[in-house]
Amino acid sequence: MNSCRPIATTIANYYRQRIDWLGKFQLVIPAKGPMLTSMGFIAWYRDVLFPDSNRVGAAEAAESGDADAQFGLGVKFSNAGTDRDPDQAVRWFRRAALQDHALAQFNLGVMLTNGDGVAQDIDEGMIWTRKAADGGDPAAQYILGSQCHRRAVTHPDQDSAESRIEAYKWFNLAAAQAYKDSAAARERIALQMTREEVTDGNERVAAFQARKADMSKASSR
Repeated sequence: MNSCRPIATTIANYYRQRIDWLGKFQLVIPAKGPMLTSMGFIAWYRDVLFPDSNRVGAAEAAESGDADAQFGLGVKFSNAGTDRDPDQAVRWFRRAALQDHALAQFNLGVMLTNGDGVAQDIDEGMIWTRKAADGGDPAAQYILGSQCHRRAVTHPDQDSAESRIEAYKWFNLAAAQAYKDSAAARERIALQMTREEVTDGNERVAAFQARKADMSKASSR
């Protein structure tokens, strides 16, 4: 992904691509529950991003506008342990998200959509999920693909061709990052599409450019 700096991208992609294999960590999308269920993963991430010798410095960096540090604090406060504070998690994820940090946008979208310890706001949650997808986050792209596919099936009278094409596009983009099940989902929906629709979808994939983070949005708010 172009919108996140290396440490967050490497950590997230490593674990996302190994969810089924390790069975340690789960992103909960449709149901209520913590985004991260692996305490070991949380502790490991915090140690990488916030080593004890630099914990205060990391907090200061977050306050001064560092998006990765803000994301790290969001992870800390979304933890199911003693540090858990959903309001603080949303606060820090939002601050990083406002700087186009795609992982923070995704986690903020999950918390708001699920009402995970905060007031549920599905509309705002999906706005952040879309921003994360536009920023290149494969999990967000997979969610949008699933949403479009569901719309094509449940509302065939409401421009289902457009929904199929968009679903194909998002699944294809997620598959390009080897996100779990996305390639199979792309192939399933392709079977329901005309040749022209598949061509249109491939053209949209080719035209897609992940939004880059805008560090000028850093704020101490």
